[in-house]
Amino acid sequence: MSLFEQKHLVTPEEIDEYNHVNNVVYVQWMQNISDAHWKELSKNASNIDYVWFVIRHEIAYKNQAILGDEVILRTWVGKTEGIKSIRHFEFYRDKTLLVKSQTTFCLLDAKTRKPKRITKEVTNLLLP
Repeated sequence: MSLFEQKHLVTPEEIDEYNHVNNVVYVQWMQNISDAHWKELSKNASNIDYVWFVIRHEIAYKNQAILGDEVILRTWVGKTEGIKSIRHFEFYRDKTLLVKSQTTFCLLDAKTRKPKRITKEVTNLLLP
């Protein structure tokens, strides 16, 4: 498992009418950290002719984040086989778990946008 972590300071734009981070914002953070982790994992790879598309989110909102909170975003890749890969997320404020989630991604051919079988090369990038 290759754990990837980032810190994020909650901004006014991320706060909703209930004075906490809006649920949609957590999904955006998932996308952002997924992208950053994938770029880190694949930075030395050549001939990347595929893209990842989300096909399912499962999110458990455990606690709230508010303006000014420093949130630790963590992600790692789990079960990866066939055309799918499951990415896990945990977001914390200090030691308090805010969100626990997993997202299923499907690998697609970059040109045709059709599902593509995950190769050993891709698995080696995701699961070093």
